[in-house]
Amino acid sequence: MGETTEYHPKLYEPVVMIIGLALAIFGVIIGMELICRVGINPNTSIIGALIAIAFSYIPVQFARNMRNVHRINLMQTVISGATFQAGNVFLLTIAIPYLLGLTGGTYFYGVIMGVLIGGFVDIIFAYWIFDSPFYPARNPWPIGVSTAEAIKAALARGKRALLLLYGMIFGGLLTYLGYPGDVVGITLITQIVAITSFGVGLILRAYGPTLVGIDFYKIYAPQGIMVGAGIAALIQFLLLYLKVRKKPSKESGSGSTASVPPTLIGASDAARRLFMAFILFTAGALVAGLITGVSGMMNPAMFLLWVIYIGFQAWFTTLVCAISGMYAGWFPAFATALAALVISLIFGFPPLAAGIGVAYVASTGPGMADLSYDLKTGWILRGEGKDPNFERIGRRWQFYAKILSIAVSLIMVAIFYNTYFAGLNLYPPASKTLAATAKAAADPELARWLLTWAPVGLILQLIGGPQRQIGILLATGLMISNPPAGIAVLVTVAARLALVKALGAERLRDLFYVGGAGAVGGSAIVSFVVYTLRAFLRI
Repeated sequence: MGETTEYHPKLYEPVVMIIGLALAIFGVIIGMELICRVGINPNTSIIGALIAIAFSYIPVQFARNMRNVHRINLMQTVISGATFQAGNVFLLTIAIPYLLGLTGGTYFYGVIMGVLIGGFVDIIFAYWIFDSPFYPARNPWPIGVSTAEAIKAALARGKRALLLLYGMIFGGLLTYLGYPGDVVGITLITQIVAITSFGVGLILRAYGPTLVGIDFYKIYAPQGIMVGAGIAALIQFLLLYLKVRKKPSKESGSGSTASVPPTLIGASDAARRLFMAFILFTAGALVAGLITGVSGMMNPAMFLLWVIYIGFQAWFTTLVCAISGMYAGWFPAFATALAALVISLIFGFPPLAAGIGVAYVASTGPGMADLSYDLKTGWILRGEGKDPNFERIGRRWQFYAKILSIAVSLIMVAIFYNTYFAGLNLYPPASKTLAATAKAAADPELARWLLTWAPVGLILQLIGGPQRQIGILLATGLMISNPPAGIAVLVTVAARLALVKALGAERLRDLFYVGGAGAVGGSAIVSFVVYTLRAFLRI
């Protein structure tokens, strides 16, 4: 194969480390704010890439050093990791046992340690298995492709970076004036049917008693719809998996054709790593169960069953999220966690033990899918595997970038989680659903309502299909009491449709996607400074 002659930047280079830390903090702010206030997180890779590119246009040599596709690739890897790690892996997961009454002490910090283990093993697994016959780099990975194309286009012309800045100012100003700038930005970016479902849910939560005479939240409609939609999302994944399995195999190896480049990881190595990942996830479940006190909630045989079951579910979740992200561009982490929780309750695990277990399971999946997207971006920018040695070097530095994002996320979530939960009474909507489902084992009335509404979510999710996520997003909207956000979604959707009809989708693509991404980032900064930081300083 020969040795590569191209130089790959290092994470410890001054410009890379300084901008990387700044983007990691920015990504954490976006992740914490949106997962609590909106309930969903966007992929911030393009935001980070465009910020780094804009910085590279500052007329000093230190800044110009950033104008390199591989340095930009490291930056988008850091910020996307920070967003998902802070919001989905840490804040969402630790809120579950918190809502179940575990609000402090040694056992609660054990929960944080447990989800850290789960999240860390998750990205190790992604690093091990990406570009293997199970998860080839040449497969779609749509988020990774869009990020790579945005980086190449923005480096070629700087107009996108300027558009991002305008979007940040717009989103920040809206939020400062009391309007949901982040919701406007997300509505411009997201699949339009999916975000409309979210907006309808917000409106029904706010105005249901007036419009139809029903308070949907009091009769557990959001939780029940989410349960049904989660089950449907799993069915959709299984159908997708079976469809993929029926396709002719193009597995790499010594017999690969010249037109189909071999995968970097061989089949035998990949199979061994799959097994090793299962062992690591199970060992992590054992450690989490011991340090959180789960071992004392049941007899040894039940605890052993809990460890094996939670370890398997964590491993299964990463597989589901990766294959779904590879083909559909979305990962049903919540759906798999919800299914794991329901089965936990069937096994007879105590509600708090089931909640701690699902927190560990929920910490796995997002990191797997997110790092795979970033590795796909890097794979494209590094020449699509034509130089295996250079590809290995680049992948390794992207993995280190993800570790940096985990470290920053852990520190900031540890500082601010109590501000969100106790100070602002803000919890991720998915955490509320999972906690309420855990309590259902001891509350027959709640269980009855969950069973009443679950078929609605299941049917809506199946009708909408995997890319629209109608059931899950409707339920998410129903869980959030934010009337202005509902109005903002529907108004922005109407404006978006009118503009597309008048000017055409192609002419508006950058305005919507890049400007919307900027609005999300600007809104998150202003919201964090004006609300979260102020509440934190009062404590």
